[in-house]
Amino acid sequence: MKESKEHIIIVASRLFMQKSYKEVTMSEIVKETGLSKGAFYYHFKSKEELFSEVLTYFFLNVTELTYDKYTSESLDQFYHDVAKGINSLTGFYIEKFKGSMEVGELSINYFTLMFDAIKLFPELRKKIIDLLTNENKKWTEVIRIARQKGEIKSVMSDEQLAKIFVSISDGVGMHLVIQGVPFDKITEPLVELWDKLYEQIKA
Repeated sequence: MKESKEHIIIVASRLFMQKSYKEVTMSEIVKETGLSKGAFYYHFKSKEELFSEVLTYFFLNVTELTYDKYTSESLDQFYHDVAKGINSLTGFYIEKFKGSMEVGELSINYFTLMFDAIKLFPELRKKIIDLLTNENKKWTEVIRIARQKGEIKSVMSDEQLAKIFVSISDGVGMHLVIQGVPFDKITEPLVELWDKLYEQIKA
C-alpha cells in the first residue's frame, strides 16, 4: 500500500471514530490529510469507497486474531495466548486511532463505527460472521484436544464450552466498554473469568 493511501486511511479512520460515518465530509478528510484534492482523489473517488477501505484495512485484515498461531496443546495456555493477542490488537488500535480522543471514548466509538458499517455494508456482516464461525471452531478444537488429553472434563459438549468461553469474551468486553473502561484495561477481568471457568472444568 502506497504511503499516501495508508495516510489517508489512518486520517479518515480517526475522523470516523471521532464522529461518525455520516457526519464526516470528504472535504474535511481531504483537509486533515494535508494532501491536494488531486492527490487525494487519485486514491479514493468517494467517501463510501474510502470507508470500505478503512473497514478492510483495520477491521478485517490488520486486526483479526490469528487463532492458528496459538497453542492447541493446552486450553489454559490457549486462552492466555488469546488474551495476549487481544492486548496486542488493542495496543494497535490505540496507537493508530486515538489522536486527540481519550482511550475510553475511542473504545465506545469503535463499536459505534462497527454497527454503522454493518448497516451500510451488508456484505461486511457475512465477513464478520465468518470470522466468528472460525473463532468458535478453533475454541472447539482446542477444548476437544484438552478433553482427549485429560486436561479438562465436563458434562457439557466441546461446542457448548467453546460458546461459553467466547461469550465471556464478547460479553465482558462489551459491558466494560459501555461502562467506560478503556480497551487496554479489559483483558485482566476477562482472564479472571476464564480462569474461574477453567477451574470448574479442570480434571
